[in-house]
Order: sequence, then structure tokens, then C-alpha cells
Amino acid sequence: MDSNLHHWKNQEQSFLRRLRIWLDLLDPLSLIAGDAEIQKAHTLLGSGENVNEKDVTLSLSSVHADSGANLPLIYRPPALLPMSLPLVAGSLIPHIRIRHAAFWQNEKKTHSTKHLLIAGTVVAATCAGVLPQFLLSQTGIITATVHPFVRSVLPIPLSAALAYINVSFVRSDETETGIQVFDSSGNPVGLSEAAGEKAVRETALSRAALFGTTGAVPFVLSSLLKRTRFALRNSPLVGPLSGALVLFLTIPVSFSLFPQLGTIRREDVEDELQAAAYDGQLYYHRGL
Repeated sequence: MDSNLHHWKNQEQSFLRRLRIWLDLLDPLSLIAGDAEIQKAHTLLGSGENVNEKDVTLSLSSVHADSGANLPLIYRPPALLPMSLPLVAGSLIPHIRIRHAAFWQNEKKTHSTKHLLIAGTVVAATCAGVLPQFLLSQTGIITATVHPFVRSVLPIPLSAALAYINVSFVRSDETETGIQVFDSSGNPVGLSEAAGEKAVRETALSRAALFGTTGAVPFVLSSLLKRTRFALRNSPLVGPLSGALVLFLTIPVSFSLFPQLGTIRREDVEDELQAAAYDGQLYYHRGL
């Protein structure tokens, strides 16, 4: 088994344990490490020698657990906050026009073999993201009673649903071709579509929880603080500032909802792989 996977198997036994690990892995200082330093840490982690906590953190946050290759900078866990923060903050600013809302709903480009599919997902996300503003400004069906719901509440389930759909589409290859699964000794036994579906589903749920919470908590805080002096003076900033704080706090929690080293029962995998699950289950790397 790759040294990263072996470490995950030994360490992440509970939610609180996983949360502590992720708080270490999200250290932004790991983003400045060079490729040689990362590979050195990864080699030390797999050598069986005593490894300091810094090298463990660097390897787990910067190396792909299945292939052992260095992750591109933008795909490393500590990069999620600085990349997502401008979009989250911009999306929570009250917009007057549709094109302003649409600007903040456009997502970063993703390099994949399914460019057309992912491009369609981005277009759908943009359209759904500006739906509340469209209903408010371009139709006459929104009454004064419904206006607060469309402006403040509707974007919350939309954000969660779009985050789920985005992960599902971007990682759709894994559900079609399968992902590598391992036996309890760490030996790769083949590709499993069932494990791929479970890994993508768990990751999509954690991402939906992340962005749904990031949208919901600022709405609640804004409602509670709307009569305070600070909110009255800085009402356009309450949403973005509270959203940024919630995003910062929620990222490690959402990453910890499911084990990074997932398990799948023998009866749930393909027939040709069931014999390898001699302890009743196989293991897979869930990904982010």
C-alpha cells in the first residue's frame, strides 16, 4: 500500500481524529514546498523510519495517495480556501444586476478529458446561480412576501446542490472506469466502479455540506445582527465577511465527514473482486 494510504488507515479512526489531521494538512505553508522536498518527505514516510510531523503533513497534503505523484499546486487541500474565498465572498454580496451575479458564479476552468461535459456543468451552475437575481429583476411574479426568500434563502440549497453536481460531473470518470481498491494488506486488487461511485458520492456530499453551510450561516448571522450598529453601517459586508469566516472554519470539518481511506463491503463490489476481500471489505482512496 502506498505510504500515504497506510498512514490514513492507521490514523483516521474517528471524526475528531480526522479533524485534527486535516487542521494540520491545511497549513498554507506546505504550498511553498518544492517537488524535491515533497518527494523526500514521501519517501521517508514509506521507509518505516521515524518521520517528523512536518514531513508527514507535507506528504499527505501534496502527494497523490494512489499514484505517488506530486499533486499540482491548485489541487492540494491548502489551496481550496484561497481559491474559493473570492468566489464565496463575491457571491454573498447583494447584487443589483444579473451580470454582476453571473460574474461571481463562473467557476475556474478544469482540465479534463470531458471538457464539453464540464463546460456544460459550469454553464448550468452559472444559470442556476443567477436564478434568484433573475426572478427578482426580470419577472413580476415575486411578491414582497416572497422577496426575502428568493434573495436570501433560495441561494443556500442552490449552492449545496450545485456543489454536489459539480463534483459528480468532474469526477464522473471514476464512476465509469472505477478506482483502485486494495485488500487489508495494502495490495492493489483491481478497479471497482462501485467503489468509485461511493467515493464520488461521499466527496460530493462533503462539498455540498461545505458550500451549503457557507451560505446558510451568513444568512442566519445577518438576520441576528441586522439591527446592530456594525450591521447598519456595513450591511453589504456582513454576508461576505461572515461567509469567509464560515468557509475557513468549515473546510476542515467537511473534509473530516468521511474517512479519506474509505471501505466498501465485499458484497457491494464487483464479483471478480469479492475473493480479495478476505476480511469482508476492500479499501479505496476517497479523494477530495
